[in-house]
Amino acid sequence: MVAHYITWWNTENLFDIKTSPRRPEWLAKTLAKELKYWDSTLLENKLNNLVSIMIQMNQEKGSDIYGLCEVENLYVLEQLSNKLNLLLPQRAYKVIHHSMEDKRGIDIGVIFDSNKYKIKQLDGENKVFTYRITKRSPTRDILQVELETIKGNDLVLLLNHWVSRMAGKFESEPYRIISAETLSYWIMRIQQELGDKIPIVVLGDFNDEPFDRSLKEYALSTNNLEKVKAGRNPYLYNLMWELAGNRLGTYVYGSNSSILDQILVSKGLLFNNSNITIGKETAKIEVFKGMVKGKYKTPVRFKLSGKKYNPNGYSDHLPVSIKLIEK
Repeated sequence: MVAHYITWWNTENLFDIKTSPRRPEWLAKTLAKELKYWDSTLLENKLNNLVSIMIQMNQEKGSDIYGLCEVENLYVLEQLSNKLNLLLPQRAYKVIHHSMEDKRGIDIGVIFDSNKYKIKQLDGENKVFTYRITKRSPTRDILQVELETIKGNDLVLLLNHWVSRMAGKFESEPYRIISAETLSYWIMRIQQELGDKIPIVVLGDFNDEPFDRSLKEYALSTNNLEKVKAGRNPYLYNLMWELAGNRLGTYVYGSNSSILDQILVSKGLLFNNSNITIGKETAKIEVFKGMVKGKYKTPVRFKLSGKKYNPNGYSDHLPVSIKLIEK
């Protein structure tokens, strides 16, 4: 038996330094005010804080796979990976990064242990794909990564960062519905090409909760295990349903705690005879000392406002993890 510990975390504005030569001119202008005080010292501080949490996961062995969003570019993702490799020498983390057309330049990335996985290839190219989501103008893409375990089994990851509720929950909902429909369509295509028993793990900051329309009606997400296993449609089993109603969420706005960060799986991970299955300890919200504060267990942020930063902060989201078991 081989365990696979997979984590998702919205790292909140993990930007390169304000004077970075890696930033395109249009983005430098867009972020000029926001990054006014963002220098190498602050970036290093934030990276160290994030890593201090990441190495505690999976009983202080670190996760096998980290899916991350709100990373600006390949450079900051590699800095994070390098720090993890220094502190977890038994690991050999590598990165996958996709640059999106987000107006603030925030991307999705993956850090994975190359001792346990390799990226599958097709005609000499990595099987890493993106799906552009468009409603009048492009929003954030969905990133697909196809991995092969050291035991030779396939594992497909679909990583999401859906449009936020900043413009209002219902006003912005159509954008998330389009993302949900696109996700469901591509799961159907993957299952048609690779078979409906292919193990697919969907990770993301969906900016909706498990019971919201976008996830239930359009992404075909459910907490009904048998419906997913028996369904001809590409249903997803939402592992975060069991945590809904708890006082702890992944994001807190005022006094409202929400589970916006979720991990869902396809039917290929639900059968006892599958090569890879979900473990008994299916899903958890990761909380370590110093990560939350107050009555509502609000995540402790790194950036506060203007030039104010909390040197002991992390992100406005908490990470979520699952464990898979490979026979």
